[in-house]
Amino acid sequence: MTASIYDFSVTNIQGQTVPLAEYKDRVVLIVNTASKCGFTPQYKELEQLYQKYQAQGLVILGFPCNQFGAQEQGDNETISQFCELNFGVSFPLFEKVEVNGPNTLPLYRYLKTSAKGLLGSEKVKWNFTKFLVNRQGEAVTRFAPTTKPMAIEADILKLL
Repeated sequence: MTASIYDFSVTNIQGQTVPLAEYKDRVVLIVNTASKCGFTPQYKELEQLYQKYQAQGLVILGFPCNQFGAQEQGDNETISQFCELNFGVSFPLFEKVEVNGPNTLPLYRYLKTSAKGLLGSEKVKWNFTKFLVNRQGEAVTRFAPTTKPMAIEADILKLL
């Protein structure tokens, strides 16, 4: 079994491979995002958290996903521009991924088994599901899409 997120590499929104080991010793919040979702305004709070705690070791990683209500139909460039223009997103974004089903990104397979959802569920239920990862690269908590980013600030602080 995979021990941490550091065992994975992912592709950023510019098409470059990024080993997650680059984020070693940081607290990481991983979020599956969408541009046309009722939760899309959470980008604003995610960016606020990133700005507030980046210097203390927080990094937020956004993974656009089109699996829920087809709410992320754009290509990588369109998604990137949308996030930057509408929400000033400066945290790292990655290429569009699948978080459920046979083509699940391996990172998400690890996250879902490490930090299960309600009643032990592994499936990601909707856009803006958040996984909090400690400085050792272990997924420790999953937050529902309805949980606003600022509501998990205390959990982030405990790990920082």
